[in-house]
Amino acid sequence: MRVGIDARELCGRSTGVGRYLSGLLYQWAGDDRARRHEFVLYAHQPLGIPLDARRFATRVVAGSGGTRWEQQQLLTAVARDHLDVFFAPGYTAPLLTRIPLVVAIHDVSFAAHPEWFSAREGLRRRVVTRRVAHAARAITTLSEFSKRELIDLLAVPADKIHIIRPGVAGPIAGPRPSGSDLQPRVLYVGSIFNRRHVPDLIRAFAQMARVHRDAVLDIVGDDRSYPREDVVAAIAREGMERRIRWHQYVTDRELSDLYASAKAFAFLSEYEGLGLTPLEALTCGVPPVLLDTPVARESCGDAALYVRKGDIPQTSAALEQLLFNEAARHSLLAAAPAVLARYDWSLAARQTLAVLEGAA
Repeated sequence: MRVGIDARELCGRSTGVGRYLSGLLYQWAGDDRARRHEFVLYAHQPLGIPLDARRFATRVVAGSGGTRWEQQQLLTAVARDHLDVFFAPGYTAPLLTRIPLVVAIHDVSFAAHPEWFSAREGLRRRVVTRRVAHAARAITTLSEFSKRELIDLLAVPADKIHIIRPGVAGPIAGPRPSGSDLQPRVLYVGSIFNRRHVPDLIRAFAQMARVHRDAVLDIVGDDRSYPREDVVAAIAREGMERRIRWHQYVTDRELSDLYASAKAFAFLSEYEGLGLTPLEALTCGVPPVLLDTPVARESCGDAALYVRKGDIPQTSAALEQLLFNEAARHSLLAAAPAVLARYDWSLAARQTLAVLEGAA
């Protein structure tokens, strides 16, 4: 079987979709069943990950890598390569292709909450993703929550949707200090969207940090909010310029060091397809504080503290508990192995390959 893959998210600074695709590709590189197939990766720039070029051929297709590139240049390129199936790991794909299509749709926030997107971007996502979802032979998604959203908001038939939970790998290579030896450091990792309520996290942290003078907060992620949230101004309003650091981008090594030094993780998102960074935190021995949502409960179960949206005092108290109450930390981390056992890259790669084979 000859499998085409939209690999543009592996170019430059890889974020969520790129890390998801990387996890699958690395597993397929070492999997005996996957060795029976050939993979062709399409991108607008050279890829940022090393793969065996004999099994993972790369086609650099000139263009911007945006929607026009996807619907025109990419469409022309894949039509020439005699593919048996095409895999789109990031919501959209060439609409006019005659190749059997499998698309990964991780969430439908653009349909559930159009107010979080500019008019142009929201319309593009709703139109293209809805049409791709109905054209595809199969759809993969990350959670029961996202499957229900696809059915309810995009009218996708249930039997077309396959729930495939991704693997989760912690970025720490070395030993981690015990909780009692760590500075009281809170960590947030993820692109900054309005739905993730980073200003509320700043306010809640500041309330707690005025009592605990050694507490610090690291925020990691670029600002993709709409309407635009001013993170720097939010930090300044609380007088926390020396206690809160905003890293718009970090290397893998730097991220590893941040996880290694964190004592608590915070991710106040009201909408996710799954929410991978709280799970990454758990693999690193860092318990999370999450908004109490169905998908957060589905993903992290008993291994997190849950707070109400907009409840700054409750969030501040939860952060304080995870930083200074070792019994509470131990209780959450004891529940982590059962939670993390559901997220395995080897299983995700096998399941995704089976969907591709079925579609072809």
